[in-house]
Amino acid sequence: MTNTVAVIGGSGIYGLPELQEASFEDVRTPFGAPSAAVLRGKLNGVPLLFLARHGKHHSVTPSEINVRANIYALKSLGASFLVGISAVGSLREELRPGDVVIPDQLIDRTRGRDSTFFGQGCVAHISFAEPFCPVVRSALLKVCADLAVKAKFTVHAAGTYVCMEGPAFSTRAESQLYRSWGASLIGMTALPEAKLAREAEIAYGIMAMVTDYDCWKEDEQAVDVSKIIALLSQNAEKAAMILKGVVPVLAGSRPSELAAQALRNALVTRPEHMPEETRERLRPILARYL
Repeated sequence: MTNTVAVIGGSGIYGLPELQEASFEDVRTPFGAPSAAVLRGKLNGVPLLFLARHGKHHSVTPSEINVRANIYALKSLGASFLVGISAVGSLREELRPGDVVIPDQLIDRTRGRDSTFFGQGCVAHISFAEPFCPVVRSALLKVCADLAVKAKFTVHAAGTYVCMEGPAFSTRAESQLYRSWGASLIGMTALPEAKLAREAEIAYGIMAMVTDYDCWKEDEQAVDVSKIIALLSQNAEKAAMILKGVVPVLAGSRPSELAAQALRNALVTRPEHMPEETRERLRPILARYL
């Protein structure tokens, strides 16, 4: 069994130079154009899809990302697993710039983003209590643990990621509020990416790369883009190293039922009662239920 693994690269990660047999594929979706053409190839012989979340030249803001098109395109190309790579701020002293965190929870503070494939005659309510696939998290944690000593970085096995709207960074009061909630990380892109991956029955997890302390830490200068850019190249090298290890593990794994059968008990509308146009639009996602 070899599954197709997909990767969505965040800030500083716009391609995978070591991808073999690489070619770009423009995918048309009913939800518009993805952030960029999908890069298809093999990493150490394993089929891989790569998509630059902010576009090839980082020209798409977090609020402008057409997440539905991104996830739909990857689903249409056969993705079973998806690893999202995200640059994040730390809300905890022990999560230092340069560290890698594999979050296990999310808090949604976004506004007005298209966060579902459903509607227009088709209703579904996915379970989202555990927003990340445990198989993806386990693979990321194992590979990171194996590499951490040799590559001299620290990995953290859990954390709550607050996804804010942006593109401006937090106020100090907001940063302190999120800390009071027990949150660990803050970023702008995990949602609705995680929700839409779950709706598409793609097993999803995040590799969060810490770049700064947001603005809560009063003995540190508040976050700015120059600080983040200084760490992006280091993070890109680290992410590439981790992906080399995790992609073959996922390719030979079975996605969790939580992810791979997310719609089994979620669909409320029976297929025969869905408008034909809606059925056709959602066919790559609903194929096994139609």
